[in-house]
Amino acid sequence: MNKKLVAALSGGAALVVALTGCGGNGDEDDKKVNDWAKSVCDEVQPQLKKIQGANASIQAAADEQDSKKLQQTDSKAFQQISESYAALAKAVDKAGPPPVDKGETTQRQAVKELNSTSVAYKDLKTSVDKLDTSDKSKFAEGLKGVADELDKLSKSGDKALQKLQEGEVGTAMAKQPGCQKPKAPGGATT
Repeated sequence: MNKKLVAALSGGAALVVALTGCGGNGDEDDKKVNDWAKSVCDEVQPQLKKIQGANASIQAAADEQDSKKLQQTDSKAFQQISESYAALAKAVDKAGPPPVDKGETTQRQAVKELNSTSVAYKDLKTSVDKLDTSDKSKFAEGLKGVADELDKLSKSGDKALQKLQEGEVGTAMAKQPGCQKPKAPGGATT
């Protein structure tokens, strides 16, 4: 019942990976850029862990037959992901513009995209909450619609986030422990 949702979530991982600091080849000794990256990345890691945990809870519920339990799991996970993206937007906003050319524009676009992603997940939560759990076929149909929306969200792109990681900023972010992709439970990376 929840397998399409799980498949769509794996596509959504692209947004999380966009924040893991794959960077360019700028000047690695630029203290201002490194300081900026540290201020963002220190806030990123706890949010990435929350997003990863929420995704894991949806994946763990993939075979759940109880519609009500499945609805509660998905709703809670989408709420958690929404809150995490909002917190990421705040972290990038609070850090100020990165000290590079067009830093203000880059920051503004990243904050806007993170906030937009937060709202999209909140909308998914609302959609899941409205599903009729008393009729399994209606619930499954509704869940398919949610999975389709999640798939669109994951494909909507993360251009502003990629832009945030270009050049010196990306190099600096890649060096920060807070921007390293968190390890999945059990020590494996996802």
